[in-house]
Amino acid sequence: MSPLPRLIAIAFLLAGSAAGAAEADIVGLWLSGDGDGWIEIRQDGDTVVGVIAGSPNSRPGEPERLDALNPDRALRQRKLNGMTFMTGFVYAGEDRWTGGSIYDPNSGKTYKGTMTLVGQNTLKLRGYIGISLFGRTDTWTRVRD
Repeated sequence: MSPLPRLIAIAFLLAGSAAGAAEADIVGLWLSGDGDGWIEIRQDGDTVVGVIAGSPNSRPGEPERLDALNPDRALRQRKLNGMTFMTGFVYAGEDRWTGGSIYDPNSGKTYKGTMTLVGQNTLKLRGYIGISLFGRTDTWTRVRD
């Protein structure tokens, strides 16, 4: 094999490794923009999901918050801690995840969403109805172990 095909093969392997590394960069524990929620972002097959992992502001003995505003009455007694509230985000390249949905337990509404990793420790989450123009962006910070 001549050097040129080998270099091309190596370049493809390196590019594939870099893309895989970028995809996994979002996985971990994040603090919401208002500083009241920890969110664990996990890989779930080909997508990533967000799970409520608690609050830095909770006090010992305080009752756990429930999903009281859920439009489905049967779900209003479920605990928020451990609840998957973000689903279906797919890596779209360039540190961006699209195609997801975000359930807001503070309103009981579900929105479309995108996420953009801005540096290693900053994540911009955008929730919107219809088109991204009609939405809101929240900036999360990675929680270091």
